[in-house]
Amino acid sequence: MFWVKVTIETFSVIIYYIYMKQSLSIKNIILLLTLCSALLISCEARINGTLAADGSASLTVNMSLFDRMASLIQRISEVGGNGEQILNGPDIARSMAAAPGIASVTLRNTSSSALNGQVRISQISDFLSAGMNAGAGQRGFITFERRGAGGRIEINVDRSNSRKILAMLSPQITDYLEALAAPIVLDEELSKTEYLELISSFYHRNIADEIARSTINVAIEFPGRITSAAGGTFSGRRAVFNIPLVDLLVLETPLRYEVTWN
Repeated sequence: MFWVKVTIETFSVIIYYIYMKQSLSIKNIILLLTLCSALLISCEARINGTLAADGSASLTVNMSLFDRMASLIQRISEVGGNGEQILNGPDIARSMAAAPGIASVTLRNTSSSALNGQVRISQISDFLSAGMNAGAGQRGFITFERRGAGGRIEINVDRSNSRKILAMLSPQITDYLEALAAPIVLDEELSKTEYLELISSFYHRNIADEIARSTINVAIEFPGRITSAAGGTFSGRRAVFNIPLVDLLVLETPLRYEVTWN
């Protein structure tokens, strides 16, 4: 019953994508199914990082798909004649390396469905900043300021800049998220409730519930003792942010995070 249910759901994804794009190669079908599953079903994602006083940063990324979903995606890939890894670390690294503000990216597979590695950022205020219509003193969606021995960083993501951020990070992701009708890449404005209801009716209620429960854990060490952390919690030099996935996919309200330290 599980295989039948997933087959129906993945068939719906293909039909929707054909409706959106009018054409779909076998390779793109496999890539689409892989990313849709990775985004919508159970996975673990954790980002740990360090921000230096000069604005450079280093991030450690860990991501893995749960066993049942990894097995399902592998079977779908084999049907399409695709022998590639489910999560291809080197391919993802090559795509990210071209993004503004990134000094280097190294991602490796620990299994066909898991990867880890490091992303080094040359200047945090330049990160994915190309083409942004920022205000005075801003180059992108991230503002970094030195204040004597301390400093401040502010991150703002909303519907006006989210599509540009995705396109610079990986243009292919924009196409995949369109297949999920994610408001982050579409012009339609949906509330979180409306989006989850759409996913529930198009896929299944348990998929919507999984999105509603999913979070991205980000923990960052700052160059001084933190005095405030809007949108997260902090202790000493470490700030932690647990970002609900549905908040990112919908952006019903802008996401704003600010940390100050001394």
